[in-house]
Amino acid sequence: MVKRSSIIATLFMLFTFCIILPLFISPVMASSPTKQRIYDYAELLTDEETEKLESLAEEYSVKRETDFIILTTNDTKGKDIIPYMQDFYDEQGLGFDKEHGNTAILTIDMEHRDIYLAGFYKAKELLNDERLDSLRNKITPDMTNGNYYEAFQTFIVSGSKYMGIRFGLNPDNLIFQLWFQAAVAIGLGTAIVGAMAYNSGGRVTINSKTYEDANTSRVINRRDQYIRTTTTKRRKPQSNSGGGSSGGGGGRTSGGHSHSGSRGSF
Repeated sequence: MVKRSSIIATLFMLFTFCIILPLFISPVMASSPTKQRIYDYAELLTDEETEKLESLAEEYSVKRETDFIILTTNDTKGKDIIPYMQDFYDEQGLGFDKEHGNTAILTIDMEHRDIYLAGFYKAKELLNDERLDSLRNKITPDMTNGNYYEAFQTFIVSGSKYMGIRFGLNPDNLIFQLWFQAAVAIGLGTAIVGAMAYNSGGRVTINSKTYEDANTSRVINRRDQYIRTTTTKRRKPQSNSGGGSSGGGGGRTSGGHSHSGSRGSF
C-alpha cells in the first residue's frame, strides 16, 4: 500500500511539472532581422533605437507568425491616417506569411498627433478592436511624453502577449493567466490521482435507497402557491465618446483587405 501511494504521488508530481514548466519558458530566441519592419519617416528614433526595435520586431513576429510594423510620418499627403495606413499596406505588400498577410501595424501621424493601430488576417482575429483599444491606451502616455522608443517597444511586446491570451481573460494580467492555467493543471492532476486511488480500493455499495421502505416512505403533502410577479424598467446608460479623442474601428483597404482597428490622439 505504501509503495502504491509513493508511485501515485510521483506520477502526480511529474504530471504537474510537465504542464506548468512550459508556461514559464519563452519559446523564442532573438534573431537577426530578415526584413524591414520599422518605417520611421518622422525620424522619431535614433539609429540605435531603430536597430533594437528591428531585432525586437523580428523576434516577436516569428513567435506569432505576424509582422509587427511601426509606421511614422510627418506628411500623410493629404490623407486621413486610416487610408494612409491602408494604402501603405497595399503598396508594400506587408505580411509575415505572404504578401498582404498576417500584420499588426502601429501608425503615427505627427502632423495631426494621431495614432492608429490595425490588425490584418491572423492579427485581425487575435487583436480585435477591443484589444487594440487596450493596447492604444497603454502606449498613449509614452507618446504624449515623447517616449517614442518605449511606446513602440510596448506595442510589439504587449501586442504579442495579447495574441497569446485566449479571449475571456484580461490581456493585461499575464500573471493571472499563468496561475489560472497552473491551477487548472493541478486540479486536473488531483482528479486523475483521486480516481486512481479510488479505483485501487473497495467500492461503496450502500446508498440512500438501501434502508428505505418504499411502502412507508412517501411524500405526505405538496403545495405550489403563486404570489406575484414584479417587473422593473431601467433606462439604458448612454455611452460617452470622450469628445472625439478616440474611435475608428476596423475597415477595408482599397485592395480588399479587411482589418481591425483603434484610433486616438496623443
